[in-house]
Amino acid sequence: MKKLTLALLTVAVSVTGAFAGTSAKTFKQTVAPAPECKFRDQELQVDAFAAGAFYNQGRPGWGGGLGVNYFFTKFIGLGVEQDVLGHQGTPAEWVTAGNLFLRYPICSINLAPYALIGGGAAYGEGRRGHGFGTVGGGLEYRVTDNVGLFSDARWVYSSEEPKSGILGRAGLRFAF
Repeated sequence: MKKLTLALLTVAVSVTGAFAGTSAKTFKQTVAPAPECKFRDQELQVDAFAAGAFYNQGRPGWGGGLGVNYFFTKFIGLGVEQDVLGHQGTPAEWVTAGNLFLRYPICSINLAPYALIGGGAAYGEGRRGHGFGTVGGGLEYRVTDNVGLFSDARWVYSSEEPKSGILGRAGLRFAF
């Protein structure tokens, strides 16, 4: 009986190596994390810009302004801006406008094309205030997470003279 037990134990030990399987070498692939998008949800922006207005009557206006924008999502935001434009031989015109922004961030190259629609009021010394509407588009390039360069153009339509024209802006955008 001892010989049979010893023989079965020897067979069991030698067979377990056969059923143990083969050893496999695993190679782990490291995947670089996707870069974070510099355009964020719930983003507050402050703009400082130079502006030029070109009307159909050939008298350009030059100036600048400040703006504040808030993006609820990466794609949709609202903004308010205050511009001051001077025309040769006439007093400066103050422009207050509100805009709806629709942007499409291309995160891999830190670029966001956007469309805007808005309106506001223009007023100045010795002039009666009047309303206007705008539609346009632009580009923003993010240099860092919080600083961007932007440029846009918009078609301005008003019921007062000059009735229509193009307003162009270029400047710095600070995002928080």
